[in-house]
Amino acid sequence: MKKIEFMDTSFRDGFQSCLGARVKTDDFLPALKAAVEAGTNHFEIGGGARFQSLYFYCQEDAFNMMDRIREAVGPDVNLQTLARGANVVGLVSQSRDIINLHAELFKKHGVTTIRNFDALNDVRNLDYSGNCIHNAGLKHQVAISLMGLPPGLHETYAHSPKFYSDRLRDVLDAGIPYDSVCFKDASGTTTPKNVYETIKAARQLLPKDVKIDFHTHDTAGMGTACNMAAIEAGADIISLSMTPVSGGTCQIDVLTMWHRLKGTDYTLDIDCEKYLEAEAVFEECMSKYFIPPEAREVSPKIIFSPMPGGALTANTQMMRDHNCLHLYPEVIKEMREVVAKGGFGTSVTPVSQFYFQQAFANVTQGKWDKISDGYGKMVLGYFGHTPTEPDPEIVKIASEQLKLEPTREDVHDINDRNPQLGIAPAKKQLEEAGLPVSDESIFITATCGDKGIAFLKGDSPMGIRYKTDEKENAPVASESSKTAGDKQPVPTTEPASYEVTVEGKTFNVHVASGGNVTAAPATDASARAEASSGKTFEVTAPMPGTIVKILVEEGDQVEPGDTILVLEAMKMETEVKTDRAGTVASIPVKASQSVASFETLAVIREG
Repeated sequence: MKKIEFMDTSFRDGFQSCLGARVKTDDFLPALKAAVEAGTNHFEIGGGARFQSLYFYCQEDAFNMMDRIREAVGPDVNLQTLARGANVVGLVSQSRDIINLHAELFKKHGVTTIRNFDALNDVRNLDYSGNCIHNAGLKHQVAISLMGLPPGLHETYAHSPKFYSDRLRDVLDAGIPYDSVCFKDASGTTTPKNVYETIKAARQLLPKDVKIDFHTHDTAGMGTACNMAAIEAGADIISLSMTPVSGGTCQIDVLTMWHRLKGTDYTLDIDCEKYLEAEAVFEECMSKYFIPPEAREVSPKIIFSPMPGGALTANTQMMRDHNCLHLYPEVIKEMREVVAKGGFGTSVTPVSQFYFQQAFANVTQGKWDKISDGYGKMVLGYFGHTPTEPDPEIVKIASEQLKLEPTREDVHDINDRNPQLGIAPAKKQLEEAGLPVSDESIFITATCGDKGIAFLKGDSPMGIRYKTDEKENAPVASESSKTAGDKQPVPTTEPASYEVTVEGKTFNVHVASGGNVTAAPATDASARAEASSGKTFEVTAPMPGTIVKILVEEGDQVEPGDTILVLEAMKMETEVKTDRAGTVASIPVKASQSVASFETLAVIREG
């Protein structure tokens, strides 16, 4: 009987898929220790969204979390993290010096293994990062990213077993050092048949002593079947989780898979009673956290529009916060075309965010009228080669709107030339902020930007969702719910904006989610008169989100394509630009303010 190994993803992917990765270390350490006592010796504990989320929402340091976890589990447990190739643990790709620093720091802070994937399966994005991981003395688990395609598209070469075998051959031909190989399906949409054929072919390509890991989610209800197909094809390791962050958008539960293997030629070889006790501890630890209902659900819609579990709940929570959750079914439906025309990049971070943002723009602003920054750069080649060529018309529109030419250049070379990326500019930013400079603070700044600086200053907000706001418990709207027509404003009750006049002075008052109120002087009377006569125009929010920083002031001259401000939405930072020249007449919003779709961000006087 073959013993199947497993990695417990509860404390990384479980947190990301069910809680937007927003969990305090103190709250889950007892459950982690209980899992070790039950017999688990392999955990996923960081990387992916679980790095930035600690600085953005939890007021915690990810490196401190890694140190505490290593101390809690002892020296022999395999602690694994997730890296996004050239992005490492950020949402934008990095220069080579930061990619190397990532490996060195994660080794320093107790990590054993790094799973390294690229959403586009561009081997160039795995090559340099893989060598850095290996050279730092870590185990490198190189990953091929999987995704199932919806009806009408599933016969294409992209995301077929042959496609995955060819990508594995690319990795082997490139000479990338690796210790194990993972096939990673973030959306849980690959069919059991494709899983079986893919891993069967990989088993023939790889040396017998190389372990194959399979990772999937149960978002589409196929997690157990796909795990079984992988095991029967020769996989040695699978990803599993523990309740309350198992099933649904996350991995299959340890006990569920143990039960499935009974009476077969395979076993997890665990003490089920001990795991029952460990899961009870974990449920108690997480009892105060709000887990959205969609995190526990199996959704057949995901088969048609692959939305990964790790992004699904983050996006629905964002939409719930901004009172546009009724649009979710339409956005998911739109993703089908967005994926196909974008070149079939795997729907996993950051590409899943690109897909969702573009789908949202198509629903609210009209089909392809607005190309989102990330999606546009992806189809133009600025993150690497997509599996197939993107739609030429979409490439043309993206090039015109973003004012960028398509490229085939290695993303590392592009980023190494960027004066805003790398160790030197991060160090300068720290010095200008009067903050201590260390390898850790440099890396935090490089991957987290201004929010990293805010954390280091002690100014980061708390963004954890506890079971205190009952209105958050509304379920996802059905397809029969209200939907938005093209270019129709998203109706909101909260956040909301009002114009209030006090003692002859007019103010724009904004009520954000949670009741926070901000006020700013409204456009003066003459500017409002000009607006009514058509001499000014408004720059509005392309989607709901939170303002990260404002880059212009009243009186500034702007040209078409200039960035007005940066908006955080759907786990991504989006630059909001003006499409016309003029002078900034007013900015009725502030940094850290939540805004709704089509809310005015700036009024600009033409000319």
